Amino acid sequence: MSITAEEKTRLMKEFATKEGDTGSPEVQVAILTSRISTLTEHFKTHKKDNHSRRGLLKLVALRRKLLDYTKARDEARYQDLIKRLGIRR
Repeated sequence: MSITAEEKTRLMKEFATKEGDTGSPEVQVAILTSRISTLTEHFKTHKKDNHSRRGLLKLVALRRKLLDYTKARDEARYQDLIKRLGIRR
């Protein structure tokens, strides 16, 4: 249910703000979005998996906090990030 190392590396390269960037909010939100979409697909076949559903809700809450942080710091970066990830709001 987690993402592969290759997928994580690809997201880091795509959303990095500078060379070697692994911890910026953009990279973290991109990785969380990938994990959320993977879990969402999992729930299409495993509807009663409530233990993993709790983890999904935690991931969504963490992504929301990071997006709120980014929005408070720099509105343009926030708008660009949600547009690139295809997140509504």
